[in-house]
Amino acid sequence: MPWRKPANPSGKILGVQPALDALLARTVPEGGFSGRIGGRLRLDATAWAALVLALDSRAPAETLGAARGCLARQQRPDGSLAILPLHWMAVWPTAIAALAWHGSAVHQAARAAATGFLLTSGGEPLEDRGVYGHDTSLQGWSWTHSTHSWVEPTAISVIALRAAGLEAHPRVDEAQRLLMDRQLPSGGWNYGNTIVFGSELRPMPASTGIALSALAGWAPIAALEKSLDYVTSEIARLRTPFSLGWSLLGLQAWGYRPAGADSWIEEAWSGPTEHLPADTAELAILLLASLAPAGLLAALHRSAA
Repeated sequence: MPWRKPANPSGKILGVQPALDALLARTVPEGGFSGRIGGRLRLDATAWAALVLALDSRAPAETLGAARGCLARQQRPDGSLAILPLHWMAVWPTAIAALAWHGSAVHQAARAAATGFLLTSGGEPLEDRGVYGHDTSLQGWSWTHSTHSWVEPTAISVIALRAAGLEAHPRVDEAQRLLMDRQLPSGGWNYGNTIVFGSELRPMPASTGIALSALAGWAPIAALEKSLDYVTSEIARLRTPFSLGWSLLGLQAWGYRPAGADSWIEEAWSGPTEHLPADTAELAILLLASLAPAGLLAALHRSAA
């Protein structure tokens, strides 16, 4: 059956104050955020946390400014940001930093440098020897330099570039075509492979939610019905913050906020110990699912209006 947008009976945005307090407790002396409680500065955690603070009216402005400033000080001359100094090739936090600087007049130059880096970099093609089921020539973005393009870094880079008003750029168009090409025949996405040695791989909720977020408003809904069906069928059982958060963001980007979203977010935050969002990025994604009931791109455009 064609996918249809169910009605949202409440339209309520959940205020997860304890989760926000837990996020704020992870600040570090450099002005950014650690990946875990008591940990050291981590740039991806800082960027995701700053994005939450930018969208949450309860958040202290000085903490947001400090986090954005911390990211700017860590930016390299080419516009990129590495996950850690020793891992200088892992530049995937660049796109998240561009999102964190969205709407900040003080950091316009930093954001422009980051988006410029994204437009002039990308994943490497693979020689297709009949092993892969996807078009290995399409260029998106990778986790590290000189490696193949994968779904999650490509989708987050697309969101960052679209938020910056660059949705018409050829690199964005090619990356969105890559995401469509990596969609599994039965629906959904995983890290980026579709069919390997003749076997179709399985989808993952978080990867699917990230891809749906990047493609919202660009791809026709008819081309994504199977993927929307997949997330809709899986989401009620998800309680891990990363999978639940991205699944909600993906559905919300297409106009569907499930009726149980508020209670699921609360369960993911206050559930069994093994489900608690120890990682700052996971906690931030969970908060974003609450703060962006129409999807991440819509929330960013609204915050900058």
